[in-house]
Amino acid sequence: MRTAYRSELDDFAEDLITMCDSVRGAMDMAARALVRGSLQQAEEALSQMDHLEEIRQRCEERAVQLLALEAPVASDLRQVISSIYIVEDFDRMAALSMHIAKAARRQHPNRAIPEFLVDDFSELARLVDDMADKTRQLLVEPDQEIAFILARDDDAVDEVNDRLLTRLTQQDWEGTVQEAVDTALLLRFFERWADHCVNVASRIVFLITGFMPDQIDEDAERDQAEVDIVRRFEDIQHRFAREYRPGSGRDA
Repeated sequence: MRTAYRSELDDFAEDLITMCDSVRGAMDMAARALVRGSLQQAEEALSQMDHLEEIRQRCEERAVQLLALEAPVASDLRQVISSIYIVEDFDRMAALSMHIAKAARRQHPNRAIPEFLVDDFSELARLVDDMADKTRQLLVEPDQEIAFILARDDDAVDEVNDRLLTRLTQQDWEGTVQEAVDTALLLRFFERWADHCVNVASRIVFLITGFMPDQIDEDAERDQAEVDIVRRFEDIQHRFAREYRPGSGRDA
């Protein structure tokens, strides 16, 4: 029985790695679509959703089976619970990637970001892809040191985010109001994507040590805040689409 149980745990771990690879690939294509204005890559990113949903459902079913098979020992229980939360993080990361891909598709044939910010968003794409690589390393071989490095990488993403947010709120902002709204929303997507990488790292630290970092306790609230922000920005976008449409006589 224990042999079968460990085999199921190993299969669950493999599913997490597969999901991580898929989420990373979706984000890579979405980011490329954003900085290049590529409709094809936006569509390729969006096409990943069915595959990701299939993996997510399989992981949920595995979790239920593992908890129902027998009373797991403490270390096994930590692995199952950590894995359940990691699946949720990857699911949120997939949704954020889809938001970016949809923004790129919506603005095609133009870019969804101003030309003068392409290099900055390319840097963000590089940073989050590097974080995804470290996240995968953690799933393959848990290591607290890599988890701590990920936290520092997240700080680098926050620095780019803060710098660009400051820039778009200055009076000498070079873009339109609509571009400022789109940029702020896209920055939020990248920032939260990076935050979820840190969450996965924190959950793996819990798996190794049994200690749950304080950040995890705040995750649910931040996810709800993220949903609220997306809705608010969508409302703003619709308003500006009406008020600053061509021929309205108003200069954006």
